[in-house]
Amino acid sequence: VQLQASGGGLVQAGGSLRLSCAARGAITSAFAPTEMGWYRQAPGKQRELVASITGGRVTKYADSVKGRFAISRDNSRKATYLQMNNLLPEDGGIYYCSVVGGSDYFAPGQGTLVTVSS
Repeated sequence: VQLQASGGGLVQAGGSLRLSCAARGAITSAFAPTEMGWYRQAPGKQRELVASITGGRVTKYADSVKGRFAISRDNSRKATYLQMNNLLPEDGGIYYCSVVGGSDYFAPGQGTLVTVSS
């Protein structure tokens, strides 16, 4: 099952975006207990896990986004969301969702591009 991210775009610094990730075709029993993460790949930088959420909705954030980003999930829709507020130029990159630790069932998609202008 491919994870399809959407919601990226061009926004000014200080603005907000909400990213969505849909696991279309997944069965709820496979999605619900899975720890999902939002990753960021910026040019010239290593891939970074910016936020994660467990099946029990325990969340973790990279220090760089704490207090500005919020991850959530809707198991009935097999969806994961990333609300990004007070965006900074360094938040730019390709964002995609994936299972934390990898999965034989879910595959990350192409991601969605976020560009923050200063």
